[in-house]
Amino acid sequence: MPESYSLTDLTRLRPTLDRLYETFNYADSAPDPIQIVRRFDRAADREVVGFCAAAIAFGRVSSVMQSIERLVAIMGERPAEYVRAFEPERERKAFEGFVHRWTSDADAVALLWVLKQMLDRSGSIEQFFVDGDVEASDDVEVALERFSERALALDRRRAYGRRPRPSTRSAPGLGYFFPRPSSGSGCKRLNLFLRWMVRKDALDLGVWSRVGPSRLVVPLDTHVIRVGRCLGLTRYASPGWKMARDITASLRRLDPADPVKYDYALCHLGMMNACGFSRPQKDAQCPLRGACQPGGSRRRPSRRPSARA
Repeated sequence: MPESYSLTDLTRLRPTLDRLYETFNYADSAPDPIQIVRRFDRAADREVVGFCAAAIAFGRVSSVMQSIERLVAIMGERPAEYVRAFEPERERKAFEGFVHRWTSDADAVALLWVLKQMLDRSGSIEQFFVDGDVEASDDVEVALERFSERALALDRRRAYGRRPRPSTRSAPGLGYFFPRPSSGSGCKRLNLFLRWMVRKDALDLGVWSRVGPSRLVVPLDTHVIRVGRCLGLTRYASPGWKMARDITASLRRLDPADPVKYDYALCHLGMMNACGFSRPQKDAQCPLRGACQPGGSRRRPSRRPSARA
């Protein structure tokens, strides 16, 4: 297992990562679900579309974008108003045939039904999240735990019927949208949603005002894992919450106020296959050339569901 960078090494790494960040910090730098969220001007619509988009942000980008487009088409021009008025029995037919990998039409109905209950109780997803937050905590771990617990305690019977579909590994149902750090999950999609809502730059939307960007945790996916290990940002070999916090801790030493600013660039660098981690070309094509050790004998992280959950 590789050692993480020392503080001195990280200081030297910052100019390279800052250049990479600036390379990607414009609206259409790469195909990404946030482009669909950005179409909406109203904060309430961005919050609702953002949560739905992040919830199904797993799999190939083209497939993810198609599924988000279908959900947006159903919700119409005012997604927040649609969700506030959502009735599962009335709207179920519009979702017939919706499938995104293991997410079914019933799961999509359940997601919007839970979001409607959040809005009814708290007025916004942000307030529902903040209601379970502990502002004194260093990051959002406790808030995420409580957010998912409270979301899954809301009614789901009207979405699934009298007998809610049991959660299985191949069909995890509503629970897949609300993972918990205590289960070991990296909570990638929830952290992605938080990044979109909390941060503000040319990419992220800055819709929320009550959670600070310094407390965010990196959305851990296959690409961030690969580049993060290549750069020595983590001590861990297996994906999950510990690795997500470890990579974030390394990035926080570079930018304590905004550690997750580098996430988009690191992720899309990996998606472009420019990273040389365990690849024959090593780092010949990588913008981070010279900052990493792609030829080392580092064990490839296993593809566990928690890397995307």
